[in-house]
Amino acid sequence: MKLLSVIVPCYNEEESVADFYTELMKNKSFFDEKELEVEILYIDDGSKDGTAGEVKKLRERDERVHLISFSRNFGKEAGIYAGLQNAVGDYLVVMDVDLQDPPSLLPEMFRYIEEGYDSVATRRVTRKGEPILRSFFARMFYRLMRKISSTEIVDGARDYRLMTRQVADAILSMKEYNRFTKGIYGWVGFQTKWLEFENVERKKGETKWSFWKLLLYSLEGIVSFSTAPATFAAVMGVLFCILAFLLIVVIVIRTALFGDPVAGWPSLVCIISLISGVQLFCLGIVGQYVSKTYLEVKERPIYIVKEKL
Repeated sequence: MKLLSVIVPCYNEEESVADFYTELMKNKSFFDEKELEVEILYIDDGSKDGTAGEVKKLRERDERVHLISFSRNFGKEAGIYAGLQNAVGDYLVVMDVDLQDPPSLLPEMFRYIEEGYDSVATRRVTRKGEPILRSFFARMFYRLMRKISSTEIVDGARDYRLMTRQVADAILSMKEYNRFTKGIYGWVGFQTKWLEFENVERKKGETKWSFWKLLLYSLEGIVSFSTAPATFAAVMGVLFCILAFLLIVVIVIRTALFGDPVAGWPSLVCIISLISGVQLFCLGIVGQYVSKTYLEVKERPIYIVKEKL
């Protein structure tokens, strides 16, 4: 029999742990029909509530349930990586515990795997229930990434993805510390089928993704999968050097023809402020790449396990 590993990153989700298990097990007849064994890996990302305790209760009823608890909160990217690294299935699927990734899609996703696809990914076609401002900036992010990156990052893409062991091994071969899984999925390639579904609002608990966290996450993606910002900084530097040279020529000619009047200092202050602002902005862009390199060369572990069942 083939084994399906279900990877479920969790952070302060004690209310959703049992509900997710119940919804997933509604596919029991499908698993039996396909002769699929199932293992469920809950990755407790340093939760401060009773998430780990709820998983342990499930494990007492079903030994197919496993728990990996981190020593602290390392982030969802680390949770996904840990799940892929510890799963032993022939097929692996990453799902959110809040049921915004419908387990009911699994039969259809598996059908495409049987047809020869290496992975089946999901994307939301609507953002119903999401704040308007967040939706707007999310769309702008994906539009920007399509222009500045050669890696395919699909608008509305979820982490909900069913994949073969070969795809999972390819993802695990990318051991970078600064991880942006949506970009990694696209970078490794393989034949992928995209499934579209309507946005599903979470039934319990609250989202852990604030606007600020999403903004930082988007910057992580831009720096990880595009060098366009660094190129932009270099181009801006060249343009301002050319502008400065032209201004010097203008000033020399004006002084030779009309003398050197004192008037014009307010505009001079504005120009200096503008150039200084652009310099700091470009320095910040370069600093982002340097900081990511700094973290990579430290070779710190992506996560630390506190408990494993």
